[in-house]
Amino acid sequence: MRNKEPAAKHHRLIYLLNVAQRRLQRWMAAQPSREVTPAQAGLLFILGKQDGALMSEAGAALDLGPAGISGLVDRSAAARLVERRADREDGRALRVWLTPKGRTVLAQAKTDAAAVNAALTEGFSAAEIDVVARWLTSIQDKFPRDLTKDPED
Repeated sequence: MRNKEPAAKHHRLIYLLNVAQRRLQRWMAAQPSREVTPAQAGLLFILGKQDGALMSEAGAALDLGPAGISGLVDRSAAARLVERRADREDGRALRVWLTPKGRTVLAQAKTDAAAVNAALTEGFSAAEIDVVARWLTSIQDKFPRDLTKDPED
């Protein structure tokens, strides 16, 4: 179901989405209490739900390719937030595990994320936020990471 109303063409959605993303990223990066980058926090959130995830699983969950997740894990391991271990069943596969420091930082990241989410949703009803979340999620389906895939598949 597509919105074909003429007014929908004047919202400048591409511009607004890009500006919002840049401002939020800059604001988050400038917070002095942040011990990790937003990307590292995302990795910690994934591992908080599935510690010992395969690198490919973590990359898929964060919408990162092999090079992206490898670099993120490298930086996170250097910060002693995570460690890599070979998979017990397939020595070629690597799993990523939280370290004790990673668990501590994850707890702070959850608190920080709750505060940011509260600021983002302030002034909007739960129903309005549900629509925004549905719209943002639909973008992932309409514009898949793998450009060789047909969005209708």
